[in-house]
Formats: sequence, structure tokens, C-alpha cells
Amino acid sequence: MREDLIRYDVLVQEALRGVVKKVLVEASHAGLPGEHHFFIAFNTTAPGVRISSRLRQKYPEEMTVVLQHQFWELNVSDTAFEVGLSFGGVPEKLYIPFNAVKGFFDPSVQFGLQFDPEHDRGAEAEQPVAGPTPLPARAVEPAAAPEQAASPAAAAEASDKPTAKPDAAPGENAGAAVVSLDAFRRKP
Repeated sequence: MREDLIRYDVLVQEALRGVVKKVLVEASHAGLPGEHHFFIAFNTTAPGVRISSRLRQKYPEEMTVVLQHQFWELNVSDTAFEVGLSFGGVPEKLYIPFNAVKGFFDPSVQFGLQFDPEHDRGAEAEQPVAGPTPLPARAVEPAAAPEQAASPAAAAEASDKPTAKPDAAPGENAGAAVVSLDAFRRKP
């Protein structure tokens, strides 16, 4: 295979993170339209992530938050977003750089994006990495446990990693499983 000097994988990764940014900018200005709501998984150890020590201890590697009914002060910049959420009745302010985002899912329309966690390190090491996988509606199936918030990255890996759920009424955060499309890609 020829060497990719343009780094299409990096360009695609950045473009799809731009989709997440644009959606959050619109939500910060006009709120969430209709039934739209977002599950956002992120790496808690990524540079620039700011969460309380309580949350960092509970979620040492990855955390998924749900932006639906109870969030406030959603502020979006070119490189990150900041949002207020309540966890166990305790208000928290989270600052999440877009490079820390591992997955984004809007279950109201069965749309999800999964980002390659090795993206930033792969670019530095000059090794090709797979880009994010856009997940069309047919690749997403309802989860068996409606009480569990779905993490796009964790669900794709069928992981049992903990998921942070902001305070919500029972059944309010019905999840969905995200299926990776890697199995359908052509192999060289």
C-alpha cells in the first residue's frame, strides 16, 4: 500500500469532530430541537479535560454524559465545550476538548459517530490510523437495558465500563447500542 502523505484519516477525524461542534453550538444558542438529545463519551485522561476529582476518581479513563433535560451553561469554543450537569444531586461543571471526545450519539434519530482513540498519537507517530466511523441508522439497534446510558465507544466494544448518568427520571435516558461497521469494510 502506498504511503498517505495527505493524511486523509486525520482530515476525516477533524471534519467529523466539526459535526459534533456545530451541533453543540446550535444547541447552546437555541436549545435541543424536538426529541434530540446527545450521549457524549470522552477520555477523562485526555489533555485539557477538566472534571472534579470526585468524577475523575469514579471515571478514571472514560465517561459518557447525556445532554437532554437537565444541563446548563453549555458554552462551545473552537477547541472545547463546557457544560453544567448534576451527578447524584451535586452540580458539576465539565470542560471537554473536542479531541477528547470518543463518541457521539443522538438516539432520537439513531445517529452516531465513533472516533479513533489513537488519532492524536497516531498522527504524531506518522502511522496510518483508521478514521471515525459514521454510523447510519441501520447500524444501530435498541439496547436491552433501558436504564443504562449508551456510550457510542463503549457500546461498540460491548464494554462494561461505567457510564455517568446525570440526574434523570427512571427510564428517561433510554439507550441504544452502536454497532461498529469495521466488519463490513473491505480488507486488503
